[in-house]
Amino acid sequence: MLDIRVDEKAGVVRFKGRLDAAQSRRVEEVLEGLEATTWIDCLELDYISSAGLGILFAAHKRLADAGQQLGVQNLSPHLREVFAIAGFDRFFEIR
Repeated sequence: MLDIRVDEKAGVVRFKGRLDAAQSRRVEEVLEGLEATTWIDCLELDYISSAGLGILFAAHKRLADAGQQLGVQNLSPHLREVFAIAGFDRFFEIR
């Protein structure tokens, strides 16, 4: 299960739980609504599948094409490794 919280004023989307293929459509709908630079807060994200990574990449590309940014923050060591293995640490700003 995945809990998604959007704080538009702060420019943050918080994920809690597991971002997998079963949750991908919900995440796509949220990220498609973003128009400004946004940070994905992963403090309480336990898992991300390749489907989840693909959704983040698509949102990153869409926002970059519009002159905005999608970054990630508060990655656990495990998720930081997943981002590095996937090469996403070259595309996403990570803080």
